[in-house]
Amino acid sequence: MWTVMPSPIGDLRIVERDGSIVAIEFSPFKQSADGRPLGARSDDEPVLAETVRQLTAYFGRELTDFDLPLAPVGTEFQKRVWEQLEKIAYGETASYGEVAGRLGMTNAASRAVGLANGRNPIPIVVPCHRVIGANGTLTGYAGGLERKQQLLELEQDALF
Repeated sequence: MWTVMPSPIGDLRIVERDGSIVAIEFSPFKQSADGRPLGARSDDEPVLAETVRQLTAYFGRELTDFDLPLAPVGTEFQKRVWEQLEKIAYGETASYGEVAGRLGMTNAASRAVGLANGRNPIPIVVPCHRVIGANGTLTGYAGGLERKQQLLELEQDALF
């Protein structure tokens, strides 16, 4: 099942399967990558409604930590990277090399971390926007660099 919510960075489509969030997609929405149907739209499904509530609070600068059942689909390595992303605190950033180091890998693994980061199916909640280049620059973001900048600014503004 899925629902769509408005947000300051454009409409977001939230997808759930078996009671867990599997995707948050930026508009314009695409067909599902695996070709499977998303199911019916259900704005009242409890986990979808709770995700909308928490995202609304996040965008309203009232929530800094999400508490949602997540079931991202990916390789074991991707899941390890995504678990590290969840440990980057609200308003903080980390470089790809730092994330690699937290995984017990060398800086040479930065590229692999970047690829896994870019495949994160649950952006915002799994905060891939908090990963930046080693020199502090914004690097690629599936939702576009403008959205990444907006998310980082939202978090920074909320802290001060």
